[in-house]
Amino acid sequence: MAIVTPVEPVAGARRRLKLSSPATLEPIGEIEVATADDVRAALAAARAAQPAWAALSIEDRAQYMWRALEILLERQDEFVEVFRRESGKPRTDALMIEIFAACDALAYYAKRATRILKPQRQRLHGVLAFMKRFELVYRPLGVVGIISPWNGPFILSINPTVQALMSGNAVLLKPSEVTPYSGKLVGDLFQEAGLPQGVLTVLLGDGETGAALVDCGVDKVAFTGSVDTGRRVAESCARQLLPCSLELGGKDPMIVCADANIERASGGAVAGGFLNSGQVCFSTERVYVIDSVADEFIRRVVERTQALRQGGEEYEVGPIFWPKQLEIIEAHVADAIAKGAQVLTGGRRNPNLKGLYYEPTVLVNVTHDMLIMREETFGPTLPIMRVRDEAEAVRLANDTAYGLGATVWTTDNQRAIRLGTQINSGSVCVNDMTMTYGALEAPFGGRKASGIGHVNGDAGLRGYCYQQAILVDRLRGKQTENHFPYSAEKDAGMQKFMRFLWGTRLGRRLA
Repeated sequence: MAIVTPVEPVAGARRRLKLSSPATLEPIGEIEVATADDVRAALAAARAAQPAWAALSIEDRAQYMWRALEILLERQDEFVEVFRRESGKPRTDALMIEIFAACDALAYYAKRATRILKPQRQRLHGVLAFMKRFELVYRPLGVVGIISPWNGPFILSINPTVQALMSGNAVLLKPSEVTPYSGKLVGDLFQEAGLPQGVLTVLLGDGETGAALVDCGVDKVAFTGSVDTGRRVAESCARQLLPCSLELGGKDPMIVCADANIERASGGAVAGGFLNSGQVCFSTERVYVIDSVADEFIRRVVERTQALRQGGEEYEVGPIFWPKQLEIIEAHVADAIAKGAQVLTGGRRNPNLKGLYYEPTVLVNVTHDMLIMREETFGPTLPIMRVRDEAEAVRLANDTAYGLGATVWTTDNQRAIRLGTQINSGSVCVNDMTMTYGALEAPFGGRKASGIGHVNGDAGLRGYCYQQAILVDRLRGKQTENHFPYSAEKDAGMQKFMRFLWGTRLGRRLA
């Protein structure tokens, strides 16, 4: 992800940020920071455009998604080059994490939103079923503010945007200032698809722009990013009584059981730990392996890690996004070494590359008093800890402030499910690295410091709506015609009816 530095201010001019490649350290452009006035103007345009957008049928909104999908497929190489220039990520990561996932999200919600959001007629309980008809309607909130991060700058911008749009909302999207060009592509894509003006506005800027967006009067904020910033977003939303969803950090554990296929488990550990240079909220950041298979597992992990490439034309592990994150990674590794951890491979900046590259790193002899086992590292590190048994593995997996995802490796699916349901996380993947975000039917969200609410699944899409309950009286108001005045006779009749309804076997069946 690009290195961001402020441009020397000019009197009367807008604030600007200069971007440099983390792979080459060369400049790649500048952006102008959107002000609070810009945000308010975008909100006004969104308010004006949203009613007509919401008035379209879901099927009509879906046509814009299909057109965007066609354009994305046609321009994917161009988009990939933007991602790579801005982040330095491998081409395969750009295709898989950004393009494939975005195509899937566009098609999934275009095809299924009508079913998920259609009004639901439900039978009421007891005597009400004879008197009323109940329908649950999903209505758009209005204008949704989306703040997306740098590590998956396109997919984590477009996926919530698609869900908000398909629900009938207008969107104000603020991508990370570290990857603004990747986020801006979402706006470019929908503009080319013919989306009505004002329905989607991309606001480039830094934390000031994000704060203005949260405070400007939108109807929901969907934030993906760090725990500290997420807390500030939640505090602001709470003051405004504003709904928000927060997809925050993780410290995902991996449990390797004694019966696991070690060849596959070691591959899963390396993929889960080093995908996108470890800069994924659901990266494998802690491994707990049963002692009886630990030696073989560690040997294979080290072998696989040492075969990974950095730099050159084809590589698996790209650079770290900015100097601050690189400093965190170095501090976590240094703390672990000082407290007795052993580095089996890596453990330093890559001395052969110019950019912000940190070597894929495997550590053993780690303990839970080390930062690398407690705080989110968000880099290419894989600490491995031996455990006596599965009970100890689960206890340590839960010894964290986070609760986003987890993985369990075993040849016994029932064991995997039993262990998985003991882990306090939003999702568990069995015999694979964490990939719940890619299973769009599954609600994705975390527990504890990992966030609030969900993206994806029926719950995620409906989260961009409010549920409106509509009760239709079957007797067209006849029973309220003589509601007043009250009388002792009416009270006695009500008491008699209650004794029948809940005091007799027949009545309870009807109730």
